[in-house]
Order: sequence, then structure tokens, then C-alpha cells
Amino acid sequence: MQTQLLGNAKQVSQHNDHITIQTAEATAKVWVYAPAIIRVNITKTPDKADTSFAVIQQPESAINYSDSDQEIIVTTEALTLRINKAPLRFSFFTPDGKPLSEDDTRFGVNWQNERVVNYRKLYADEKFIGLGEKTGDLNRRGTHYVNWNTDASKHTIYTDPLYKTFPFFIGLHSGLTYGLFFDNTYKSYFDFGATTDDEMSWFGADGGDMNYYFFGAQGVAEIIKDYTWLTGRMEMPPLWSIGYQQCRYSYMSADEVLGIAQKFREHNIPADVIYCDIDYMDNYKIFTWNDEAFPDPKGMIDQLKALDFRTVCIVDPGIKVEEGYKQYDEGVAKDYFATYTNGDNYVASVWPGRCHFPNFFDDEVKEWWGAAFTALTEPGVEGFWNDMNEPAAWGQNIPYLVKFGDRYMAEVRNAYGMEMTKATYNGTRKILGNKRPFMLTRAAYCGTQRFSAVWTGDNTATDEHMLYGQRLVNSLGLVGMSFTGVDIGGYTGNPTPELMLRWNSLGVYIPMYRNHAEIGTAMREPWEWGEENMAIIRKDIELRYQLLPYIYSGFYESSQNGLPLSRTLAIDYTQDENVFDVRYQNQFLFGNFLLVAPVESTKLTAAVYLPGGEWYRFGNDKVYEGGMAHSVPAPMNDLPVFVKGGGIIPMQSVIQSTNEAGDGIFYLHIWKGTEDSKFVYYEDDGVTYDNERGIFHKRDISYHAEYNKVILAIADGTYTSKFNTLKVIPHGFGKTVKTQEVPYHPGLIEITL
Repeated sequence: MQTQLLGNAKQVSQHNDHITIQTAEATAKVWVYAPAIIRVNITKTPDKADTSFAVIQQPESAINYSDSDQEIIVTTEALTLRINKAPLRFSFFTPDGKPLSEDDTRFGVNWQNERVVNYRKLYADEKFIGLGEKTGDLNRRGTHYVNWNTDASKHTIYTDPLYKTFPFFIGLHSGLTYGLFFDNTYKSYFDFGATTDDEMSWFGADGGDMNYYFFGAQGVAEIIKDYTWLTGRMEMPPLWSIGYQQCRYSYMSADEVLGIAQKFREHNIPADVIYCDIDYMDNYKIFTWNDEAFPDPKGMIDQLKALDFRTVCIVDPGIKVEEGYKQYDEGVAKDYFATYTNGDNYVASVWPGRCHFPNFFDDEVKEWWGAAFTALTEPGVEGFWNDMNEPAAWGQNIPYLVKFGDRYMAEVRNAYGMEMTKATYNGTRKILGNKRPFMLTRAAYCGTQRFSAVWTGDNTATDEHMLYGQRLVNSLGLVGMSFTGVDIGGYTGNPTPELMLRWNSLGVYIPMYRNHAEIGTAMREPWEWGEENMAIIRKDIELRYQLLPYIYSGFYESSQNGLPLSRTLAIDYTQDENVFDVRYQNQFLFGNFLLVAPVESTKLTAAVYLPGGEWYRFGNDKVYEGGMAHSVPAPMNDLPVFVKGGGIIPMQSVIQSTNEAGDGIFYLHIWKGTEDSKFVYYEDDGVTYDNERGIFHKRDISYHAEYNKVILAIADGTYTSKFNTLKVIPHGFGKTVKTQEVPYHPGLIEITL
């Protein structure tokens, strides 16, 4: 294997929105997408079509640069790129000349056969966060990872790779921040100084271009905003999808599904969603129903709707090889499946047995796939769970000979799950008209947030999986995925009652709150744990429903600026070294004001680090000083959760499902603080896309610390709120400050506490 360096610049030219730099070995191009976003593409195939599965924006129409004998300097108001000509190296600086990230002067970009790698300087205090669904610590420094979407069944807390690929990370050093998105779908590699004597970090891929977007905004939140501007942001999810979800592989019949739903109502445990896993199908064939176990799908779903449950059904990409099966016959007739190089349809075994796999990189195939969902939507299914889409096959190792149209497996495996989910989303949105579908996928690539929620796959019923799972959720938030979940209780194995209680209480603060377990494990439903434990589980699920106004508003923020609902403390407290301490790295902010500290099921006290400021225990209003660690009680019925001073938390009454209106009271909780604070409250019908036509209710709620005043600004939008009464509930203001109740209306409301 021969190493080929990038070489020296031979020619520089401008082409409208970009500059081109020619070396003897390759062509480099540079674009400016926004003041803090610069793209660099280095390729040996400059005539190949320039496409991206992730990026939805276009570069700016002009690029500002200077060219001298030694270097090219690209400047924006937020970022400076200095390009050394001999050898060709790319280094990024702040406008005032502070280095953000620099090519290693010796190696820069180089190739070993088809593999392309970029070596970059490693700064002494540099930390790295991101990459999405990756095991390990919050700070990635000293670790290395591979991106190759994998059916990681029975994975451990050290397994790599997992199901998803997000080649985007954020670097932190010298009080500065930067981001880098390596937009390349081949198998890719990231090494954050693991094996280079602390001299270099490096990233690369087995093929394709050295194609990256560099983000120079200062502040982790600002980088996330820019990254999600580039790759897209989530839509508002259906309100019902952020309620409690109950799942199992599998509920084996319609009677069992209905029985489970009925028990939730009998026990007065709030819930909104029930799932049908693969056994609802006829021999695991997609877009079919098992006539014996599920003889009347519409009748079942109508009964579930009467109980205020929505139904989510699983769909896998594998199409069973069986003549007379509609999707098989059509796919073969129209050449819709992946093939070998000689044109034979590729066959691998999955749940239905021998299967073909749709070519989701073809728009016509996407249309065909999406239209087939009438088999699920006509009976009334509103949620669609895309699974096994890495793509998975028994034996795992799909040959590189396999082609999807003119693209080989090696190039597009990491994007397959996203394209399947996009096809499902487009198809069901079209079929459902003005009704929002709920979408869930196991495999993903950058940009998947535009279409779907994700969950973290087949975890295990252990404390270490619960804690590392929360790190996965927090890390997924860094790469634009706000609607994320884990299998509460663990998919494999059997949790102890204590672990189930602890994990369920943490689930209140996980964006997607789903209980799920595999076949052969103990049943996990809330009533399976005895009366006393069921009461604790019920109380926590009730709290989730009380918090829905806060949570739904948090998703609105995600839809507007990309900031996640579950946030590693590294977003808001980047320069606080304690947030990277392995003792506290699982802690996270849930929305703007709640700090959650996960705790093992075997412990009844917890060491919690609270960043600077004043904090209140959510459960009892006890005051804690920030900027230090505390040993706090952690009983099974009160997970350590804290509210930031000045916290504004809108809540509602306990309801049994999101279909219920509640008591009409808008419970606005305010915690005393020393600084002003603001919260954007958002409400819409939670079901339709009318919100995209201005039919929503949105208003700024502000707390003014000096005057002990709360102001609800005049509401935007034409939606009539479901609330008619405002009850302001103060915390930490002393006994003389009382709860106040006034009419809730869209006009200006001022309350002095």
C-alpha cells in the first residue's frame, strides 16, 4: 500500500461561489455556506456529481479571498481559513487570528489506495464531543471509532460500531469551540489522539472524497444551531408520541394488545402508544397482517382508539422471496431490489427467511414503498417503526459486490436506514394528508432528524446500560437528534424491580419514553412489579404528563434552532471542567431549566455536581449552591432532579392520555432566581400540520428577578389554547408569596409575585 500526499497547489481559480485549487494529485474546492460555515472538498474525481444525503442548504453566491505566493486566505465575518500552498494545508482561525483547527503540517490530507485521511493538529487541552450514538465517555479524547451501521444485537457498553453514523464532532480547546462534519457515507474512522502520542487527531474514510464542513461559531449551542441549519431540523412530532409508549417483541395477538391497553386504563396509568412488533404480520411479510392472531386490524385499532391509544407498527426492509406476495412480485418486475454486479437480485435471510432489499436510493422505489403503507394506514395505524435497516441480515456481512442502482454497498450502507425512513415518512405523510405520522428508526445518518425519531437499539437490563444509554441520548442531541429514546428497562435480560423503578423514573426525562423488551423476558408492564412499585411507576408517568407543556415547548425549540431536549451539560457549561468528570458526565439538562442526575438502582444517595448558580430540588424545593458537588438523597420514589434558579416550568393536570383536555388550568411554576429568565411556551393541536399555517399559540414567558414579576407576552398565532385559567405557583420566594390564579388569555398578562 502506497501513501500519496496531497501535494502542492499548482493552480488557483474562482468559479462563482467557490475557489478551486489544483494539485498534481487532486482537486480541492472551498465554499462559504454561512459566515461561520466553510466547506472543503478534496477529490480525485472532480467530475463526479456533487450530492449529499444530509445537506439541505446552498453555499453563498460569492466567496471573499486573497491569493499570494505562499497562501490563500478565505475570510468571513466569523471565520478565517488560511490555505498554505506548499504543501497544501487547510487551517481555520477566529477572525482575530486564534487557531481553531489546523492540518498537521507533515501529513494533512493523504490517500492509501482508496482510503482518504485528514490528519490535524491536536492541542494540549483539546476535548472532543459528539459523533452521536457512540459508547465511551462524554469527552472522546484518547478514543477511536468506526462508522459502519451495524445490527449490534447484544452489544456492550464498549461495542463499536453501533446502528447509526453521525460523522460530526465538536472540538473544545483554549476556551474556543469549533465543529466538523465529515460528509462521507463510506466506512469512516475517527481517532481523537488515541494512538498518535498526543500529536494529532485524524479522520477519514475507505472511499469517496475528503469532504467536510467546518463550523467556527463560538459556543457549543451556536455550532449545533449552524449544523442543524445545514442538515435540517425536526418537525413538531405528534403530541401523543411524547406520552408514555408501551412495546414488546411481541404482543402475540389482537386480544393481548387490547388486554394490555385495557389494563393501563383499569390501573389509571397514563399511556398513549402501543406497538405491534413483527408477529402482527403474516410470516413476517411487510405490509401484511397475521389473519389468525390479528384477524380484524381495523377493529382492533378502533377499539384502541376508543381507549385513547395510538398504534405503531414495525416495518423492516427485507421483502420475502415468495411468488404471489404483492411487494415481491412488483419489486422483481420493476427491478426495485439490490443486485449483485451481474444483475441478480441480492438474497439474504432475515425474519421472513430469504429476502430481497429495496433500493431506497431510487426515487421511484421510494414512491412505491411509501404507497404500500395503505396496508397499515387504512386500518388506522399512525406510527411507523423502521427496524433492521442498517441493513441487517443474518450473518451481518453483506458483500461489497451488492449494488443499489449504480451505488455499491461500501458507499451507501451508512445512509440506507435514513433513506428507508425518508421513504416511509414521505409515503405516510402523503397518505395521512394533514395528520402527522410518528416515525422511528434504528439506523440513521446525518439529517435523519428531518424525518424521524431514533432509539438506541438492543440494550440490556443492567445499571451500566441505563447510565451509558443516557450518554447516548445526550450525545445524539449534539448531532441534531432531539427526539431520542432507549428501551426502558433494557431490551434483553430481566431488570430487578429497583432497576425498573429507577429506569422508569429516568424515562420521564428521556424525549421518547418507551418501555420495550424482547421475547422470552419477563413482562415489563407497570403492574407486573407489585402494588407498591406500580404506585411509584404510576406517579412518575403522571409527572411526565404533567410536564408535557414544558416538553412539547422544548421540542418546538428543537424545531426552530436544533437544540436538543436532553442536553449534555457540555452545551451550557462548556468551560466547566467538572461536567467532563466521569462521575458527573451522565448528568444532563432536560430543556432549559431542569437538571437530571441518573442514579444506579443499587444506590439511595448520589453525588451530584451542580454548575454555578442557585438550584432547587424539584421534588421538595430544597436549595443547593451551584459550582460544587453535593451528596443528595436518591430514594426510589424521587430521582435527583433540580431546577435552576429563575426556572420557568409550565405544567398541566394529570391526564390519562393526550386526547384528554385536562382541567383547563395552566400551572406556571416559577423558582426564585437572581437573574432574569425567559421561556418560549408553544401549543398547537398536536395532530395536524395546521401549525405550519400559523395555527399555533406561542408566547414568551419572562421572569424579572429584581421586581419579582412574571410577564406573559401577547401570544402569537391563531390557535386557541386549551387552557382557560393561569395558576402561578412560586417556589423559593418565602411564605408570604402566594399562588395566584387569573384567567388565561392570549393578551398581555403581568403577575407580581
